Amino acid sequence: MAQAALRDIPWEVGVAKPDPAIVVDSVTRTFGGLTAVSVDHLEIQRGGITGLIGPNGAGKTTLFNLLTGFDQPNTGTWSFNGRDLGKLSPHQVARLGVVRTFQLTKALSRLTVLQNMLLGAQDQRGESFLRALVPGTWRAQEKANTERAMDLLRRFKLDAKKDDFAGSLSGGQRKLLEMARALMSEPQVVMLDEPMAGVNPALTQSLLGHVKDLREEGMTVIFVEHDMDVVRDISDWVVVMAAGKVIAEGAPDSISQNKAVVDAYLGAHHDAPLTEEEEDRFLAEDHAAERARREDSISSDRGRKGRAGR
Repeated sequence: MAQAALRDIPWEVGVAKPDPAIVVDSVTRTFGGLTAVSVDHLEIQRGGITGLIGPNGAGKTTLFNLLTGFDQPNTGTWSFNGRDLGKLSPHQVARLGVVRTFQLTKALSRLTVLQNMLLGAQDQRGESFLRALVPGTWRAQEKANTERAMDLLRRFKLDAKKDDFAGSLSGGQRKLLEMARALMSEPQVVMLDEPMAGVNPALTQSLLGHVKDLREEGMTVIFVEHDMDVVRDISDWVVVMAAGKVIAEGAPDSISQNKAVVDAYLGAHHDAPLTEEEEDRFLAEDHAAERARREDSISSDRGRKGRAGR
């Protein structure tokens, strides 16, 4: 268990982990004159749940975008299982086993819940023009993908909605759908960007249970969250960002005692007007999030057109 493996690890920024799945070195990302991300060294323990927290504009979403190919850094390297992920597209990163969700759910409203699930399957043979002409090469795979999709929908209690348009789902149900769809490719790392945002308390507990289940199945989970009760409940390790840098790492209970963390949060929640630098940082985070949404929409649209052409 990751929790046991991390028990004796010092609570220090950049500390080495016993079995890291992801390693980040000297990664920076600037927007104009603003440095949105500047991470010297970060390791994510395999098989555990790592919470990524920090004030608004801290660089969390930008870091997610960099790790998953939705953006490219100015400098630095990052790897998964020892393989360099630099210059890879989001699709290529996902094929290696690293998938993500978004702050704003990416369910395609005019497709059914089941159709949305099938978009998450990897290497679908029917998307190839030549293979599409020979049904025998893709029908068996399509059947297997549909069976897996239904298994996941049952697990997330969305099977009764399989023929409903995704646009008819509640916000919480869309979060469940996005997490379920991310699992279609049988990933090794799941990155969740504010999975509990806008979700009612009943569904929050359901989502928390599903995140814990991912760990029990051996997956590595990284999630962005603002609710510290949630972070303490499910995290094995917490990484804190502020002003683009990692300012603290440690066990969940250690973070609230860390002076740098307290200062970062108190400084972020004052009532004084934002400084010009703070405004620029928030705009940079918004730009990063919008870029990721745009890239994901393009990728989803290509997948939808490929299926429509079969």
